[in-house]
Amino acid sequence: MPSTNLWPRVEPLLARVERPARYLNHEWGCVVKDDAPFQFCMIYPDTYELGQANQAVRILVNAVNATEGMGAERAFLPAVDMADLMRDAGVPLFSLESCAPVAEFDAVGITLPHELAATNILETLDLAGIPLRSDERAEDDPIVLAGGPCAYNPEPYAPFFDVILVGEGEEQLPEALS
Repeated sequence: MPSTNLWPRVEPLLARVERPARYLNHEWGCVVKDDAPFQFCMIYPDTYELGQANQAVRILVNAVNATEGMGAERAFLPAVDMADLMRDAGVPLFSLESCAPVAEFDAVGITLPHELAATNILETLDLAGIPLRSDERAEDDPIVLAGGPCAYNPEPYAPFFDVILVGEGEEQLPEALS
């Protein structure tokens, strides 16, 4: 599990944003496998309200968590007010479950839900502190994967991802992470 907990730096920001509950891990039944040797963060490139309702994110996180030796958490793109405060305070994008920096995970997956999310994908990587282009990443940066409905035309996204999965992610993702 990533070793940094950003909660002490995130909590003071919450009083200054609309809907602070979207940044809290307040869901029942969330699984955190902090003892798993391989840690994955599934990112929905939009706000919590849109991403938490996405069934594919739930299925993929559950598939990874069901795999021996792997743990999965989620992250969502914060709203503009929170993103601005995070940048000002030097707080990177963090996972919902453990408030860990996304860049500390072994791999991150970003769903490509629709074409209009393309700029959000870049914003997500930037806020996480992960170099935008795959050829600019160092060995200690996480592997960045993509999949989802827009992955059927992967070429426009290719420079930004290390791996793009086309097809059924719940079958491919655990194998790709192995």
